[in-house]
Amino acid sequence: MTNLNLLIRDVPDFPKPGVVFKDIGPLLADPTGFAACITALATPWRGTAIDAVCGIESRGFIFGAAMALELKTGFVPLRKVGKLPPPIVGIDYDLEYGSARLEIGAQGLPRGARVLLVDDVLATGGTLEAGRRLLETIGAEIVGAGVVIEIDALAGRRRWPVAVPLRALLHC
Repeated sequence: MTNLNLLIRDVPDFPKPGVVFKDIGPLLADPTGFAACITALATPWRGTAIDAVCGIESRGFIFGAAMALELKTGFVPLRKVGKLPPPIVGIDYDLEYGSARLEIGAQGLPRGARVLLVDDVLATGGTLEAGRRLLETIGAEIVGAGVVIEIDALAGRRRWPVAVPLRALLHC
């Protein structure tokens, strides 16, 4: 099996001094590594009733759409502000360096839809938490979440409800 850790590049001091950016570009460019990543992300959810995979913009789209295909279900994007036509439902949330907003098409998912939330990296947990809250706002049932990389030192997992499974492929 491909060692996925070897396909993640650390970029120091990006996007600002003191931050080590996890570059997934080499992983995406490697067809064997990317396929192994998607298979590994999807495996814990096989056999779980899922109506859609919801990916968080932007890198969550890459993994979420591929996982939806792997799990034979639909894909629904959670977008940054101003990217979707109305009607939309949105939620504001705080980031380490400011605030942001996630939105979903108001008719993107029926009430009660069982969804899996996907993003590339779990750092402080703010974005994943906002995605969860947005989906709960429209009445979706979150069956779990998956991320490629979890940065353990930033303790983002603490913001996630213990009762809802959260799976990370890689820890750093």
